[in-house]
Amino acid sequence: MNLDFYKYQGTGNDFVMIDNRTKAFPKENIAMISKLCDRHFGVGADGVILIENDADYDFKMIYFNADGSMTFCGNGGRCAVAFAKYLDIINLKTSFIAVDGPHLAEINNGIVSLKMIDVDEVTVKENSVFAYTGTQHHVELVADLDQFPVFEKGKKIRYSYNAPGSNVNFVQQINDTTFRVRTYEKGVENETLACGTGVTAVAIAMHKTGKTTSNLISLPVEGGNLEVSFSEENGVYTNVFLKGPATFVFKGSISF
Repeated sequence: MNLDFYKYQGTGNDFVMIDNRTKAFPKENIAMISKLCDRHFGVGADGVILIENDADYDFKMIYFNADGSMTFCGNGGRCAVAFAKYLDIINLKTSFIAVDGPHLAEINNGIVSLKMIDVDEVTVKENSVFAYTGTQHHVELVADLDQFPVFEKGKKIRYSYNAPGSNVNFVQQINDTTFRVRTYEKGVENETLACGTGVTAVAIAMHKTGKTTSNLISLPVEGGNLEVSFSEENGVYTNVFLKGPATFVFKGSISF
């Protein structure tokens, strides 16, 4: 089969986007998903995103990690919004459904603001914080992020959690409202240039542990800059928004 695809990226988190409103894509074919993501033998991406019709929402987003596992992806969600606009499914505002539930979003001049799920699962440990922001995230402060062995330490911590494991975010505080982040992502099994659910978890973790009192956090990542805002009451984080660019890269066709 010939498969038409589009490539999008959000702060370096890159995705193969597929218009699957005809339901032609074989979602059970993990080998195909992995090949699409392969940077040597396929298109090359951190994950694959399908856009499908939904009776109750503007569209349905289905996200696969490079290993075929399903989860939610914040930067992927932002790219899905940009792709849906390209397909004329939406205009500037949207309501869509994903594996972790419904999401609202708005797009203006290539910048997507995506409403994330409410977060009430935040566990503060001795040297780290665990939060669920659509997927599992370990957050840990380090002194020198440039020299930190993100891959080696991230892989070890990722498998220290029960299945399906956890993404691992290493954080360096820049100032009261700015935290630099590098992330090891499960499913990709490598460091990625950005992670939307990851920076969301970092922002909430830094607020939860008193590293910041702000509800608007800047988060430089390897691929650019993201922003997270939220409201908090009695330890529950609501109105959580992830904001940043979502960019079309190229389109093409690949044979299987």
